[in-house]
Formats: sequence, structure tokens, C-alpha cells
Amino acid sequence: MSKATLKKVLNEMDRDSLSEIICELYDARPEAKEYLEFWINPDADKELDKYRQKIFKQFFISGSKPRKSPVFKEIKTCIKYFTTLCIDYEKTADLMLYTLDLYQLWLSERKRIMSHQTRVERFINDTAAYIESHNLEDRYELRFNRIREDMSKLFKREEEPLRRGWKHWW
Repeated sequence: MSKATLKKVLNEMDRDSLSEIICELYDARPEAKEYLEFWINPDADKELDKYRQKIFKQFFISGSKPRKSPVFKEIKTCIKYFTTLCIDYEKTADLMLYTLDLYQLWLSERKRIMSHQTRVERFINDTAAYIESHNLEDRYELRFNRIREDMSKLFKREEEPLRRGWKHWW
């Protein structure tokens, strides 16, 4: 169904039918529930903190113990849902940079991180594109460049060969 068709059908409905459909939608989908709750009582800072906690839990178990591997699909979904709440672009960019900070912290505590290099580069590029497309370079340039440099140092450190005292047995 197109958006125009949906508007036409909704315009033909009376007020009670509309409120009933909205209540059914509220009960049926957690995303709709979250959107409607935010729409009724918009508190962007509270919502940002909530999504920061969700993303933190993807990287770390209680406290600062790193997870074996974060669920990146869940992280992207969190950022996508946060974006769909129509919160200002600065808060979304802040959430994306916070995610990169956590990713860098998680990688610094893990071994064998080279498998994450392409994912990190993709996430950095997506964040840079978002910041540039919303003209937020002035506000986030220093933080973004610091994260990018820290990530590159982290991967350069990992590329160095391991110097162990192994002897060849052949």
C-alpha cells in the first residue's frame, strides 16, 4: 500500500477507529510503541542515554568485561531506530561516534582484531558520510579524527609480527 492510499483510508476513518488502530499498533510492534512513547513525551537526552546503554551492552557484559563478539546487526538496528525517532542530527552523530569509541575500546581489549578492520573502516566511512551530509564537521571534526587515529594505531600495532620464542621443530 502506498502512503497516499494510507492517508486516504485514514482520512475516511472516524476518531474512535483511528485511536483503536493506533492502540493495536502500539501493542503489536515494539518499534511503534517506542516511537509513540517518544512522540508523546519527547526527551532526546533520555532517549540518547537509553540507546547508549543498549549499544554498550552489545560490546560489554556487566561493567567492563568485553563480550566475545558484539552483535553488529543489533548495533546498526539501534542506530537506525534512533534515527527514525526524528531526533536532531547532532544526537545521532553523537551516538555514532559513541559507538566507534566503544568499538575502539572493545578492540583494544581483544586479541586477533584484524578480522574487524574492514567492518571498522565501513563504520568510520558511514559515520563520516553522515556527519558530512548534515554539515556537522565543525562540531565533531576533532572527536572523529581522534577516533580515526586511535583505530589506525590499534590496527598498526596488530600488524606487527608477534615475537615469541618458538623454535621450529623441522
